[in-house]
Amino acid sequence: MFDGRISRRRLLSSSALLAGAAAATPLLGACSASSGGPSVDSKTVTLTVMYKTDELTKAHIADFESKNPGIKINFVEYDSTRLNAMLASNEPPDFVRAVAVGSSSANAQELYTALDPYMAKSSVLKPEHLLSVNDSFRWDGTRSGQGPYYGIVKDWSQDATLWYNRALFEEAKIQPLSTTEPISCDELLEIGKKLTKKSGGKTKVYGLGVEWAWGLSAPIMMMILQQGGQVYSADLTETDMTTPEALRALKWYVDFAQAGVGPTSLDPAPDGADLSLFLAKRMAITQDGYWFGGNFVEESDEIKNNVAMAPAPVMGDKRISPTYVGWGAAIPAKAKHKDEAWKLMEYFMAGPPSEERAKSGWGIPALKAQLSMLPQELPYQKQAYQTQQAELQYAGQLPDSPYMVASDGWNTVLDKQLQRAIKKEIIVEQAGKAITDEVNKLLKQGKDQIG
Repeated sequence: MFDGRISRRRLLSSSALLAGAAAATPLLGACSASSGGPSVDSKTVTLTVMYKTDELTKAHIADFESKNPGIKINFVEYDSTRLNAMLASNEPPDFVRAVAVGSSSANAQELYTALDPYMAKSSVLKPEHLLSVNDSFRWDGTRSGQGPYYGIVKDWSQDATLWYNRALFEEAKIQPLSTTEPISCDELLEIGKKLTKKSGGKTKVYGLGVEWAWGLSAPIMMMILQQGGQVYSADLTETDMTTPEALRALKWYVDFAQAGVGPTSLDPAPDGADLSLFLAKRMAITQDGYWFGGNFVEESDEIKNNVAMAPAPVMGDKRISPTYVGWGAAIPAKAKHKDEAWKLMEYFMAGPPSEERAKSGWGIPALKAQLSMLPQELPYQKQAYQTQQAELQYAGQLPDSPYMVASDGWNTVLDKQLQRAIKKEIIVEQAGKAITDEVNKLLKQGKDQIG
């Protein structure tokens, strides 16, 4: 399904690039579910599609074209910079790769097409078929989470869940994490410290990895929400990272880094991700979504027999376990062939490619009816499936301001100021104030840009 075991989630760190610019049954026959507009005539339509070849494959394209003889696909490899330029020039592709969390900025700029008229006439992609993760693609003209759908998620994960190696817990004589009850963030950090092994000034085993290189804005926002706090003002124009909830979240990451529990931007993982360390038994716990289990299918029995998945940790009384991204697809507002693009949407999101994705275990499907397709053949897959099913009810939505149009603005500011606090150049309260000032400046710039 994907080129390289870890490439899928490297996209976490790049999702903000696009944010600044968006079935109950499988398809039958020739993707015959009716679309929201007139049918295509006898002439062949060339549909320009910008996606990734390891997600929408050549085999998928050939299958779609065979079932839709009046449509030919002109495939363009996904490139966020190129896509933004095409959107700005009013010459966009007809069908594009898009991210759900962070889509409000694109929707505020009216870059994508509302899909509700198409969904109303479709037999395979209706709102009632979709899991709530798709709500991040909704926009009512003011905020995300309600209103029309402007995209559909292809697959996703609740990215704060934990994967751990039982063998490393046994070696340290520490009780393994519960696979049913969430651990507190504070207790998780303490366990991570106990699992960390250092020798000669070097870390032999990291107790806990948090995929620092992929950005901290989403997990910090989650921590704030779990405490009952707010990330943005009511009108989404400002943030305040000096609140008790925000400072507690920031302090957790400063403590994490100062304790040397896991890789950070000051002590990065060799390849910028936790996987290689985890497979080498040099990391006991990593914070990654359900998708991470796809890495272990072809690993040794030693790995497969010792890995387990645990619920997302909590900081506060409110259990929230969101997705940080939610990649999917959208149809640009200026697309030339929207009806044909919808046919591809139905095929890709509810047809054979969607079933392949669900059965692969490389993410949670976006359709309710496909949850049962997730793999359960191996013991660790069965355990992860059970944990994931129980976790679904806590899949809250992260806040999304349409005015954060700066590419990766939150993550850049957070990392810069957290580094200063980690190095004890400033205290956490000063870091919170600096983050507030810098992010609010970006939000003001975005509001001025959007109007």
